[in-house]
Amino acid sequence: MTSPSTQPQYQIRFDWGLDGARAIAAGAHILVWADALVTDDRDPASVGFDGAILAGSVGAREAIARWVLDRQVELGDRATVAVAAAGGADGRFAVEDLLAAGAVIDALADVGIDYISPEAAAAVGAYTGLRNAVGHVLSASVTGQELLAEQGRAPIEEARERNDRAEVVVLRAAQVEWSRRA
Repeated sequence: MTSPSTQPQYQIRFDWGLDGARAIAAGAHILVWADALVTDDRDPASVGFDGAILAGSVGAREAIARWVLDRQVELGDRATVAVAAAGGADGRFAVEDLLAAGAVIDALADVGIDYISPEAAAAVGAYTGLRNAVGHVLSASVTGQELLAEQGRAPIEEARERNDRAEVVVLRAAQVEWSRRA
């Protein structure tokens, strides 16, 4: 029996960290890894997932949604997307990652990929409620404040730049053909 933690009935799933990504990636076609303030070397490819892995960000949300929609057309069926917020290295909640994940999920819903888990819906709610504060959250969040104290403004400005880019960043291409996943 499939565990409810894998959110198997939903087209868009959401969870936290590498363990959460492992849970929701089962049976998915695409994994979106939302890490707004990269502070460690966790690699989403270590999840053991053979689909495409994308970097999720607020700026790329619409481009990601179009990219996923194009893959869905190629597939000729519904594409399943696992969206994972990186969170802190110690598993700590990271609001900046929640907002990045919520932005991507919201954009997916805007293009019609909208059968989302309650967890994914909550991430969208957080993003829509704070969409005008996303840039501020990068420096005001716990992770942002830690970076400012330890390394100054440079990592925050780099993160703002990275999160504002509107292009899709493919961290790893799918390791199997779309037709074989269906």
